[in-house]
Amino acid sequence: MTPTVKKLTLGVVGLGEGRSIISGALNSQLWELKLLCDLNPQLCKERAEEFKFPYTTTDMHALLADDSIDVVAFYTPDALHAEHIKLALKAGKHVICTKPLLDNLSQAKALLELAKQSDRHVFVGQSSRHFAPMIKQRADFDAGKHGPLYSVEAHYHADNRWFMKRDWTRNGGMKWLYNGISHPIDLVRWYLPNISEVMGYGLLTENGKSLGLTDPDSMHFVMTSSDGRIARVSGCYSSPTGLKLRDSGMTCILRGEKGTSQADYSDLRYSTHFSGEGSVLYDLEHLAGYYFRFGGRSHHAGEYQNYIEYFARCVNEGIRPTPDIREGIVTVATMVAMEQSLNARLPVKIADVLRQHGLEELV
Repeated sequence: MTPTVKKLTLGVVGLGEGRSIISGALNSQLWELKLLCDLNPQLCKERAEEFKFPYTTTDMHALLADDSIDVVAFYTPDALHAEHIKLALKAGKHVICTKPLLDNLSQAKALLELAKQSDRHVFVGQSSRHFAPMIKQRADFDAGKHGPLYSVEAHYHADNRWFMKRDWTRNGGMKWLYNGISHPIDLVRWYLPNISEVMGYGLLTENGKSLGLTDPDSMHFVMTSSDGRIARVSGCYSSPTGLKLRDSGMTCILRGEKGTSQADYSDLRYSTHFSGEGSVLYDLEHLAGYYFRFGGRSHHAGEYQNYIEYFARCVNEGIRPTPDIREGIVTVATMVAMEQSLNARLPVKIADVLRQHGLEELV
């Protein structure tokens, strides 16, 4: 007999970025959407009308007190994530939190201890892992087609000046290092989880200054793992990007002793060159309707549906979903090291950052 799969119940906090997970949950057989929450009553009304889902509240504490909700998903401003995760864990909820998990490490140790005590999952919504080209690339990697991997290169380049229209970004609540670079650094750490040292340079462009940014919006980094493998990460966010055929918004390149692959986003495109196979280009654009359901390609509900269904399967099967809170904190520590390197113009070791914040157990 096929085992019965228990549907998980979901509450969503933050209905701007949370728009994609609403679509994902309503279209999934593994989830039951229970309640939507945002401080903005007009946004609650808009989402209720858009998705024909009438259950909304402006009171997050009422959502957290609802015993019928198993999981709370946070799509709130970065600076609020630590407090929101803490409240959800204390309420006995599993947590899905959009990236970055945190925008600094000041509360990381306390959150790690609370997660242990609560015996609840904290899952980081790193959606790029769950996009079709990245899924195919990971499958090829797991099948050993690349051979021993020696280099990972990832970037996220976008003209994100539209993003600066949001109140919390204009008020100094957002750094592109954490909000943007969190995508490619997660892809690098997916393949090289033991990144040990980073070195980078960055600048704040004139376009960024005109938008009120105070931190770099253009950055390039090199890094190495504890076993000597190498990686490169870059992000530029306040100017036009190149032609799609030459400059995909996000790219992950794996280089191994037996072959190379390249996964692109938001282009549904994956290319490989493995020993004995020659060069192959996979055009996955037939999946666009699943991944991009509204807002052009600025919202990617298919990835969200993929990752919440992965999370649900893990919970049902007793498997720890990743990236979890431990992996998420080390990724934040890596970004803190990257920021320190930008400021000092020197290499910075991840272990030193973890120790500075009492997180020796994660070294």
